[in-house]
Parts: sequence; structure tokens; C-alpha cells
Amino acid sequence: MTGRGIYVETVVAVDVDTLWQATQDPRRHVRWDLRFSEIVPEPADADGAARFTYVRRTPLRDVRGTGVSIGERRRPDGTRTSALRFGTDDPLSPIRAGRGYWRYVPDGTGRTRFLTGYDYDPGWGPLDVVVRPLLGWATAWSFDRLRIWLETGTEPEAWPLVSVLWVWRPDRPRASRTLRAPAGGTRRDDHLQDAPATLAALPEPGEAP
Repeated sequence: MTGRGIYVETVVAVDVDTLWQATQDPRRHVRWDLRFSEIVPEPADADGAARFTYVRRTPLRDVRGTGVSIGERRRPDGTRTSALRFGTDDPLSPIRAGRGYWRYVPDGTGRTRFLTGYDYDPGWGPLDVVVRPLLGWATAWSFDRLRIWLETGTEPEAWPLVSVLWVWRPDRPRASRTLRAPAGGTRRDDHLQDAPATLAALPEPGEAP
């Protein structure tokens, strides 16, 4: 990993259960997350780790990869986390292998702070200097599309990628509405330093359960 991960944070005016369902259900996840076109879950391992395959469709071909994740649905302070490892051997993918987490923090007023930190091994070598900012932007834009969906009921499909050009629509998703670094930090920090312990315990996607 590079040590310079991607961080995105937003606040969604829904309870943690609603946010959890919209992000942990593979069928709902792909509706708002620009980074995935399809996620196909597999049976969970004995330790609760869930394996899956994912697809990102491109004009050239479908890029496929595998992943493994585990979620903590209940913690004493009310927060939840989900840890993830993923990877692909497809040379068309700008990512070879990655790891990261989602954290859900209810604020006690019906709103939930939702954040992610992740890092990856680049697939395109020096071109990562361009790819990494684009992936950060795509993550942030997707988070705002999710927020709009859950807060207003406007379905994610109403905001295709081309909607970034609809400058006359103040209600369109915007990456700029999210935070790209934690309070007191910078984008160049190690954003996996606060990852849950479950991340270190996860096997690589290709390892046998």
C-alpha cells in the first residue's frame, strides 16, 4: 500500500440502521456507488467474513475482481464498522489490491456520520498520480449521491455521471459537500491508522476460508 490513502466523510440525516442497509446490501450498494457496477455475494465463512465478486463495466470490457468483508453490527458506543479487502489481476484495472473500512457514527439526533478510509496498490504505475485523485472524487461524489437518496428519496439513477455537467441544478450530487480529510488532518495522512481491528484479521480475497 502507498501510505497515502483516500478518505471521505459525510453526515446523512438518517438513523444508522437505514444507512447500514443502504450500504451493506449489494443490490442497493451498486445503485449509488460509482466505483461498482455489480456485486455478487457468496456464502459467508465460518468466522462471518463475506466473500463476493465485483464488476466494473467499461467501454472496453468488464473488469472483475474478488473481495472479502466483515461488519460489526453492534458496538457499545453505538457505532458500526465494516472492513474490506479486495483485488483483481485485470491489467485494465487501476487497482491491484486494496483494503479499507466504513464507519457509521450516530450523533444521537437521528443523523449518522459516515466515513471511509482506504488504500490500494496501483495497477497503472506512474499514472496513479492521476488515478488516485479521480478515485477520491468518485468516492466523494458517490457519498453525496447516497446522502441525497436517503434524505430526499430521489433515487440514485436520477443522477447519472453526466449530471456533473448540470451546473444549473443546485440539488445535484457534489463531491465538494463531503470532507476529504478528518478533522485536524490532511489528505496525505495515513487514513488506515484508525481502521477497525477486523481489517487486519481479514484474509486476502483469494485465500481459502
